Amino acid sequence: MAAISSRVVLLVLLSLVWCSSVDAQGFGRGRMGRGPGQGQGPGHGQDDQHEVDMEVFHYLLENHQKIRRTVKELDNGVETLTESDVPSVAAHIKTHVEQMTVRLEKPSPIRMRDPLFAEIFQHTKKIKIEHEDTPKGVKVIETSDDPYVAGLIKAHAKVVSLFVERGFAEAHKNHPVPGRQPAEQSGKTFPKINGHGGVFNLSNAAQQPRSGSKIAVDITQSSEPDQLNLAIEKAARFVNLYAGAGKEPATVEIALVFHGDATLAVLNDDAYKSTYQTEGNPNLELLRDLHHAGVQMYVCGQSLQGKGKSAADVAVFVDTAVSALTTNVNLQSDGYTYIPLGN
Repeated sequence: MAAISSRVVLLVLLSLVWCSSVDAQGFGRGRMGRGPGQGQGPGHGQDDQHEVDMEVFHYLLENHQKIRRTVKELDNGVETLTESDVPSVAAHIKTHVEQMTVRLEKPSPIRMRDPLFAEIFQHTKKIKIEHEDTPKGVKVIETSDDPYVAGLIKAHAKVVSLFVERGFAEAHKNHPVPGRQPAEQSGKTFPKINGHGGVFNLSNAAQQPRSGSKIAVDITQSSEPDQLNLAIEKAARFVNLYAGAGKEPATVEIALVFHGDATLAVLNDDAYKSTYQTEGNPNLELLRDLHHAGVQMYVCGQSLQGKGKSAADVAVFVDTAVSALTTNVNLQSDGYTYIPLGN
């Protein structure tokens, strides 16, 4: 068997898995050309060879049932054999390997969104590979002296076999790094508002939060007098989404407008106690945290007066506006996006 560079031959094993970066409509031809700032993860645009390469990838997935693959686990890696009895399929396997080799040598990288494959590319210098063409496909021995990388090799080999077994059905899935919990399953975090509005960090997801956003949250949702208003909890989540749910924190201006059934949620403790005979206003602590996070808060003066209250009854960090209507109109004129939270 002829020894070749680890980076080049790594693409041999990846020959059936570039499809992991494609969408459900035939390898995502529109997506591949998107650049930064358009809701996609890191990637590269199309080149002159792109369409030619894509046809080969597409062909292999469509004919996955005509491909057979065996994997033998070694102490430090795997030995694999990927073949087909159909001459055209075997030829496409070999062609694809050649195409990927050219892409690596240029370099002309492909876009890998799958966490497992992205992790493997971080450790190519620690991978040793030998390969040889067979009359019907390719035989590969892939190993590493690093136990962690050897584990990646074995996990990768299993996933490639699933691609051969299931075709597009498996190609549209992401695959976790062994021993690493996926971000979306690692638990909620509270990057700015502690204890409220928890979010999951999704640093590789589409449509990342954009700095400079403005949100006007129109709150009319009521709650039981002794319980936190869930609309305020949602507002905390908006703050946390921009502070830490994406790849990077993003600046955002958020304004809350209280009226209707939510009007009295912003009363100070004394006014709230006398109105509801509770121990205090259960919303105040979170409202204070939102204020400290830079959130603007307004209560409709018309609703407030209509419920027998005045500006003196409102928490000090909430401004009394002439009306919710004029406040929402003004905010939208200033470029805020209107988000209603009602019952």
